[in-house]
Amino acid sequence: MSNDLPLSEDAAWSAFLAHDRHSDGRFIVAVTTTGIYCKPSCPARRPKRENVAFYPDADAARAAGFRACLRCKPDETGRDRLAVARAVALIEGAEDGIGLDELAAQVGYAPHHFHRLFKRATGVTPAAYARGLRARRAAEALKAEATVTGAIYEAGYSAPSRFYETANARLGMTPSAWRRGGAGVTIRWTIADTSLGPLLIAATGKGLCRVAFDEDAIQLARRFPAAEIEQGGAALAELAARVVAEVEAPGRHADLPLDVQGTAFQEAVWQALRAIPPGETRSYAQLAAEAGNPRAVRAAGTACGANHVAIVIPCHRAQRADGSMGGYAYGIDRKLVLRRREGVEEEQA
Repeated sequence: MSNDLPLSEDAAWSAFLAHDRHSDGRFIVAVTTTGIYCKPSCPARRPKRENVAFYPDADAARAAGFRACLRCKPDETGRDRLAVARAVALIEGAEDGIGLDELAAQVGYAPHHFHRLFKRATGVTPAAYARGLRARRAAEALKAEATVTGAIYEAGYSAPSRFYETANARLGMTPSAWRRGGAGVTIRWTIADTSLGPLLIAATGKGLCRVAFDEDAIQLARRFPAAEIEQGGAALAELAARVVAEVEAPGRHADLPLDVQGTAFQEAVWQALRAIPPGETRSYAQLAAEAGNPRAVRAAGTACGANHVAIVIPCHRAQRADGSMGGYAYGIDRKLVLRRREGVEEEQA
């Protein structure tokens, strides 16, 4: 096995046994008895451990004398990721929007196949990615444009009606309130005791907007200076209890409602984080690929750092490619405890 693998041999074997699709592109599995190499998610029956070798990529496996599996087509993994990255660039560069058929044709795939491929890689469909991009641009334009209508057209919407159909869902408040910095929005907060220390929990009528250790109402008000800040009381009690339960036993409340915004890429990273099963981890490189830009590894790390809702968007499941934990806004000790509670065995503390 090559020393260039991004993970240990035992971790690679475990991922192969689990048919882990998220490991596709991280390494190649070669079967010495058949002379064939596969991607980790290959649906074929698993060989004995002693008949398996691991390589960092298909080139290395071919150089060692193996040939590609005709069932899982491992050579297409790199092509798929490049196609998704190109599609993201096309969506972000299109002034008037781009349909699925045209998008798929430009990257060389059939529409239905590419629709599934894009969603698997980014967590959202091409249309949802484009909507998120327009909403983010609208949020930025609403701060700069003299009128709401001008901001809507500047963001790329064909008409104001198209924006208003989705604005509340994407922005969590009306366009006018957004443009005034959140004026008119009520945020309720509480400080909950947890085994990892005091936890600020704050929510709008739509969902959680801030979950953070070692913060208080003063810091919350600084983050949302134009909002009405109120102590939560009974209205927030049930939601807060579910958040606390996530601290003590992570992974039981994956459906907690959110009211957070970021760039289209950040939101794709956050969705990828929420899709990680408890007890599993993803590297920043994997998150970047799942968010549609395999080269944006550093940006994926930044998106984790920009996470507004600790625990609920589980950025404690993110780590470096070498298996070490990386950073955590609320301290490495807390990250380590959360991961241990989920059953993660650290390769490097």
